[in-house]
Amino acid sequence: MIDSKKYAFSVNVQTAFLPDQSSPDDNQYAFAYTVSICNTGNIAAQLISRHWIITDANNHIHEVKGLGVVGAQPLLQPNQQFEYTSGSVIATPVGSMRGSYKIVAEDGTFFDAEIAPFTLAVPKVLN
Repeated sequence: MIDSKKYAFSVNVQTAFLPDQSSPDDNQYAFAYTVSICNTGNIAAQLISRHWIITDANNHIHEVKGLGVVGAQPLLQPNQQFEYTSGSVIATPVGSMRGSYKIVAEDGTFFDAEIAPFTLAVPKVLN
């Protein structure tokens, strides 16, 4: 079992609708998401890869897997943070994303940092 005090990352996400990059007539809704990743463990660790599960309101699921994030594989010391912004386009005004990062600690231990589900929504669509 992985020691959650030694090996832990926290992940927080903020989203924004991008109207200038969207085309509702073509069922294309663009969103930016800014991710803050913090090494909350007590050992240095490096983000190796990402796995996203993107779901629109029609329950269409798109998975994205790849090395690093925005071309980087950041090595984070304990309490160090890394932030990046990326984007996604879905076919409906509302959707969600969730996923995980594969992390390797400096002692060679691999673990996953879960990314809790978050909503992608055009402003005022849900209210």
